[in-house]
Amino acid sequence: MGEGLSQKIRALKEKKRAIILAHNYQRPEIQDLADILGDSLELARASTELDAEIVVFCGVNFMAEMAAVLNPDKKVLIPDPAARCPMAAQLPAEEVRRAKRRYPDAPVVLYVNTLAEAKAEATAVCTSANAPKVVNALEEDTVIFGPDKNLAWFVQQRSSKRVIAIPDQGYCYVHRMFTPADILLKKKQHPDAEVLVHPECDPEVQKLADRICSTSQMLSYAQESPAKRFIIGTEVGMIYRLKRELPDKEFIPALETAVCEQMKEHNLEKLYLALRDEKHEVKVEEPIAAKTKSAIDRMFELMRRAAA
Repeated sequence: MGEGLSQKIRALKEKKRAIILAHNYQRPEIQDLADILGDSLELARASTELDAEIVVFCGVNFMAEMAAVLNPDKKVLIPDPAARCPMAAQLPAEEVRRAKRRYPDAPVVLYVNTLAEAKAEATAVCTSANAPKVVNALEEDTVIFGPDKNLAWFVQQRSSKRVIAIPDQGYCYVHRMFTPADILLKKKQHPDAEVLVHPECDPEVQKLADRICSTSQMLSYAQESPAKRFIIGTEVGMIYRLKRELPDKEFIPALETAVCEQMKEHNLEKLYLALRDEKHEVKVEEPIAAKTKSAIDRMFELMRRAAA
């Protein structure tokens, strides 16, 4: 049945001039169908570069919002609108506005894992891969940063600026599952393995890693490293991609139960129905879309400044 649905999806995709974007945490069968596989920003950028009329985004809600903001001339669909990121919901726009009133001279850098209404209040957005560079490229000495407290800690270790985290306890429930004991056990079982963990993990876990990486950085580092075995501290969907693209290397999940339930809301049937019926369209109203795009554009500007 799965293969039959896959064939129907491919046929519909061609007929409707659609592209399928899938996050690294998606189910294997979704990853296999994707035109582009990557992290949230890689996918949003790719959506603007591909010739298509419809974008089907297999990820969580804030990712589909970004694609909609960057592609006002395309129809952006999400297979299951219940795929909503709990961390993004932890930072409503009003909390960002309160922080801006408290620190009126501080720019606001928000992780892309936020809703468009919050991004519209930001000076710039960032990813887990470029967060320190974005923060350090700003001229001000104090920066408001949210919503992930652990990513804020990661940035603070790489910056002389004062990084104020909002909310106080923002977190990803999946990455908070990892404990130092999990890492130490895997290292004992696989002493020759390199440990790669995501910066959304707790600081105590980050300190045990050989490398702290975004999902895209995990792939690029594993490609370049002479090591043959890696312990991976992120959502288990990433393991499938790593094994598929680097079959000569071994990837061990630091925690087999590290599953994002929201990412796994999408399946082949929902993908097929969304594409067939062109339903669950994602739209971001003006002026929120314009302000969100401004924050995204500022990130790219700051990255160019950092590279200069």
